[in-house]
Amino acid sequence: MTSFFSMDFKTKRTLLIMALFVFILSSFFVLAHHNYFLLGDLHKPNNDDVKYLHSARVLLNEGTLVYNSGNDPSAFIMPGISIILAGFMIVFGEGDGAIIAFRLFQCMLQAISIFLIFFIARYTFNTRTAFIVCGISMFYMPDYFSSGVILSETMFRTAVLLLVCIIIVAVESGKTFWYIWIGIMVAFLAYFKPHATLYPAILLILWWKHKVPWRDMVRYTFLIAGAYIVLLAPWWIRNMITFDRFILFTNSAGSPFLLGTRINYQLPPAGFFDAYPQYDPKTIFAGSDGSAISKGLDILKYGFVYDTWNYVHWYTIGKLHNLYNIPYYWRPIWPISRSFMNVAQVILMSVSVLGMIWAFIRVPFARMLPVLLTLAYFTVIYMPFVAFSRYGYPNVVFLLMFAAFFVDRLIAVVRNK
Repeated sequence: MTSFFSMDFKTKRTLLIMALFVFILSSFFVLAHHNYFLLGDLHKPNNDDVKYLHSARVLLNEGTLVYNSGNDPSAFIMPGISIILAGFMIVFGEGDGAIIAFRLFQCMLQAISIFLIFFIARYTFNTRTAFIVCGISMFYMPDYFSSGVILSETMFRTAVLLLVCIIIVAVESGKTFWYIWIGIMVAFLAYFKPHATLYPAILLILWWKHKVPWRDMVRYTFLIAGAYIVLLAPWWIRNMITFDRFILFTNSAGSPFLLGTRINYQLPPAGFFDAYPQYDPKTIFAGSDGSAISKGLDILKYGFVYDTWNYVHWYTIGKLHNLYNIPYYWRPIWPISRSFMNVAQVILMSVSVLGMIWAFIRVPFARMLPVLLTLAYFTVIYMPFVAFSRYGYPNVVFLLMFAAFFVDRLIAVVRNK
């Protein structure tokens, strides 16, 4: 991080102006639109955001984590966002005050992200590319929507950006301190999305590329695992006490897997229910864990055999399209309509692909590895499960770095003519 803080005054001033712009504009949007960003009904929990608010209130008043379970204990979700929201409710009350404060907190995270984006892009490419991607981020409307909606994506994205910065510094410096922080950050991410747990595996490739001695690899691995285990232990203990059994993360993993088999929200292929008469079209996508996984596997067995092309397409191009080509922009903010943002997203992602191709030719591969491996990990991890824009959003910023590199190279080509 030292190079980050040793920037010249002009660079610091420019970044500060960019960050202030993002904070002020996002704050204006969330204050002006307020509950326009709600996805569900505050009086009838019928969507993730209002369910999180209900979960936070019960956690605050009863000390019980609930979700899709009335007021009974649940392990359906990780407790991260419920704990954060409950913290805001302690300070600002259980009504609108906590909601507004949480949204402004997300605005602050979006502003802080400008500095993290700059650090990663400058390390990967160069200073001009870093400024360009920060400029794109200033006007990328899904970021402003994400500030207003009460979900975990803004916190998760900011934490991933910070983790990538820490990994870069850890690998470059070889200091033990930073590896402990990797374990801390991965544990933090796991309290929101447990699939982040295996993310440190990318270090194996980075260590190999940087010729890190195997003894150091083992030591760093134990440090990361130790910090992670210490911080996840309270969750495991809680589950043992509450449910009298060990639950590693949640008991809802089967549901995203089952729903991930659903091509464009349609039922399984014609003939599936004849081959598997035990299933009912009305209830096929209901259930959790064991039953859901069993259903999902049966759908995949039938689909890949009798509707091969559609399922191959769905589990490759289809899910990539849903993750990245559809913007995380569920509540359009004037004057940018959803249809305009849909077109802009496709253009940005297309330019990102061109930039990635160009970068493979011009940029040292080792410098791109932290970004490429992060992109790869958080893309592949969603392929077996539900894949849509909300889950792709934290990764989009890394793709925008390649779009910025393409713009940078284009400017250089034009100037050199």
